[in-house]
Amino acid sequence: MTKAEKIAAFDPNGVGAADAGLFGLPFSPDDAELVVIPVPWEVSVSYRAGTALGPQTVLDASAQVDLYEPTIPDAWQLGIALDEFDPTLEARAADLRLEAERYIDGLSGGEPEADPADPASVPARATAAAQELRLWLKTRATQHLDAGKLVAVLGGDHSTPLGLLDALAARYDDTAEENGFGILQFDAHADLRAAYEGFEFSHASIMFNALKLKPVKALVQVGLRDICEAEANVAAESGGRVTMFYDSYLQEERLNGTSWKKLCKKIVAALPQHVYISFDIDGLDPKLCPGTGTPVPGGLEFEQACYLIKYVVKSGRRIIGFDLNEVAPGTDPDWNGSVGARLLYKLCNWMAVSQGKLRTTEF
Repeated sequence: MTKAEKIAAFDPNGVGAADAGLFGLPFSPDDAELVVIPVPWEVSVSYRAGTALGPQTVLDASAQVDLYEPTIPDAWQLGIALDEFDPTLEARAADLRLEAERYIDGLSGGEPEADPADPASVPARATAAAQELRLWLKTRATQHLDAGKLVAVLGGDHSTPLGLLDALAARYDDTAEENGFGILQFDAHADLRAAYEGFEFSHASIMFNALKLKPVKALVQVGLRDICEAEANVAAESGGRVTMFYDSYLQEERLNGTSWKKLCKKIVAALPQHVYISFDIDGLDPKLCPGTGTPVPGGLEFEQACYLIKYVVKSGRRIIGFDLNEVAPGTDPDWNGSVGARLLYKLCNWMAVSQGKLRTTEF
């Protein structure tokens, strides 16, 4: 069937079939406008495991998402599809995770940190695997981008989206007509460690590694409430490239009467024209994501996050890609997956609006 035939035959008011595609939609990566690449990967997670199950958890819950968006007419007709799961990726991550768990437990027990330069060490093997994952994702994302698709990543832990950032950096380098882009990061953590527990490509290092990409002109972090001094120093010494909006600051401003709209205006003003959104779900209040790997008290409400995403689009900026990470089933996979799936749908739709592929009645 053609995409038009699929749209004509699909009932958006019906019950989503569990065996259908993402959100119960009938689209494939070939005929979709937006492709979500699942990356079920967690190797260096240092607290609670489970984020490797995030893509499947979100997929399972997505069939329960009602597709009607009051201010984005016919949003579902855009065409959103989940790329195929790579079973070799899942198996490799699972094996490495077991090794990493034993290594991290050893550190907690007082054993010395391994030399990451030793090719036989667990950190070295994890680094090599992370580089392979990075190249795999860059290649996969580039194929979809070359086909004219919008591309997103669904993790996995927060180390996963680096390959997509590589693919976008190649398109927005200094030779491009409109070079450079900024990253809007929703997160309880800054993820600016050079390495964590010996792992160079840790979930705690994704933004440190992203800043090595020259086209990344700005990093704007929202909801921070659990960072180390070294990370604060990275921001302080960045020459304005990194802007931190601590959750404590945002909440104090709200208590003092500043509207969320004014705060969003201030946040968005720090971003360039092209924006990549990196959403660690622990940027939300943990009541919304109790299964996530490293929950922290405080954080944004769901609608606050959605309003900020919408404000990016309203400002005339263009969302060029995004990732959603750190969703984990925990003890209540239905709830954790439900919040993750609904956030994913919002991200997909507002990116499409920013790219002119959907229209909104709001502005």
